[in-house]
Order: sequence, then C-alpha cells, then structure tokens
Amino acid sequence: MTGDRITVVIITRNRRVELLHTLDRLAELPERPPVIVADNGSTDGTADAVARLHGGVRLLRLSRNLGALGRNVAVREVRTPYTAFCDDDSWWEPGALATAVDRFDRHPLLATVTARILVEPAGTEDPIVAELRSSPVPGPPWLPGPALGSFIAAATCVRTDAFRSVGGFSPRLWLDGEEELLATDLAVRGWWLAYIPEMTAHHAPSVIRDPVARRVRGLRNTLWFTWQRRPLPAAVRRTFFLARTVPRDTASLRGFLQAAAGVPRTLALRRIVPAEIEDRLRLLDETQRNSTARRYVS
Repeated sequence: MTGDRITVVIITRNRRVELLHTLDRLAELPERPPVIVADNGSTDGTADAVARLHGGVRLLRLSRNLGALGRNVAVREVRTPYTAFCDDDSWWEPGALATAVDRFDRHPLLATVTARILVEPAGTEDPIVAELRSSPVPGPPWLPGPALGSFIAAATCVRTDAFRSVGGFSPRLWLDGEEELLATDLAVRGWWLAYIPEMTAHHAPSVIRDPVARRVRGLRNTLWFTWQRRPLPAAVRRTFFLARTVPRDTASLRGFLQAAAGVPRTLALRRIVPAEIEDRLRLLDETQRNSTARRYVS
C-alpha cells in the first residue's frame, strides 16, 4: 500500500481553521498516508483541535516557533522511505502520493518530486508552474520530468534518507526561501530533483501571514545562500542584481541589513559548489531574472 511508503509532514502555527481543512482533505486520500503535524507553538488552540478532531494524526507539540525546522523534527519520526511535505493551507490531490511513490521506486537517484500547484478557490495554476515546466536545468534521460534546481516545499515529496543525509532545512534560514540551500546540497551529493506534472497539490493561501516579514526573510536567505555556495563572481552578480531590482523600501533595506549582519557566520559556512552544479545555478539565474512569479515584493 502507498500509505506504507510515504508519510505526510505538516508544519503549522496559529492557523487552526486552515489546518483542520487540510487534515480533512488528507483524510480523504485513497493512499491513506500517516500524517505528522509539527505545531510550532500555536496559541490559538490548534494542537488541542487536532488532538480532538483528528486522533489518528501524530501531533508534535513544539514549545516554540521553529519555522521550517519543525519539518526536521517531524522527519525524525518518519518511518517510511518517502516524505510528502504539506503546509497547513495546502493539500495533495488523490493519486498524487501514489505517483510520487512510483517515481521514487523506479528512480533511486531521485531525491525530490515537485507537483503542479493549483491555487484555490479558483483552481488556477500557480504562476511558478510555468517555470517548473520549462526549467532550464539539464537532466539525465531517465529523469521522469524536467530537472529542477530547487523546489517548493509545500508541493514536494522527498526521499527521507536523502533529506536526512544533508541535515534537513538550515537552522539559520528558519523559513522563507529555505529550500534553495537544501536543494543545492542534495545536488552536490549526486541527487536529482524533478517536476512531475502528473502530481497535483492544492494551495489556498492563508490570510494569516505577514507578507513584509516573509519578504525580509526571503531576501536575506537568498543572499545568505548565494554567499555560502556560489563562486565569488556569481555571488557578486546576483547580489548586485537583487540590489538593483528589489523595491526601494524599508523591507528590502531590512533584508540586506540582516544579511550583512550575518556575513561572518555566512563566510564561516562557505562551501563553494562544484563547477557542474554552478553551471546549473547559472542557468537558473537567467530564468529568475525574467521571472514574474518570484518577486521580492509584498
């Protein structure tokens, strides 16, 4: 059974209504996957509601908000070879997890599979899907879909051992843009990432979010990743591109200042990627320069 092969992991904080809706949708999946919820210190009764209404869910009550690290904590509890990430405002379409298991079983060097994303309530494709579909990253002929350089956590399944082998998500990055560093470290170790159009994930963006704080962290994390892994010329080019193109506002300034404050630690962690991985990242730079889906705006 598919449910014996893949576990759904969700992080949440103070989104009780959205999370319960997501858990209702997951409970209807024919794959019947086990579900682990890492509650990042919610204060709105989220954990109690999950325990009361979804007793079959493994609930981890974290004492504080760990951001994306809540996924790391949850994955430690996973006993299946594959893990499907899910946010509290997203869910998997029936059959998607079975497709993920099939692709992983058939391709042992595949570390992640990312799904087509439909934005609810209209059911329209997320703009990022066009970029996933036309990814410029070259891949081997056996790859079951376009090769990717990164992924969107809420719509991605991972090979559990591969995720653990690179340490999961970075404690420094915390949340927002945390995927890029993990994806690159997987690629350095010889793993491949793919977009699988036969899989679908649904996203109903929560209104309970701080778009300015997300933008600050996203810009900071992009800069930290760039300075930790890219060769100096590429790091300089990307830094100046961001400086030229982000909005001239307080949020952008905060992102750059936070990134600058972390330079000593960033340089201490600096490990330049091999040339073949940098070649892939360089191809992605051009796509991101022309992207309409990835903008550092609120």
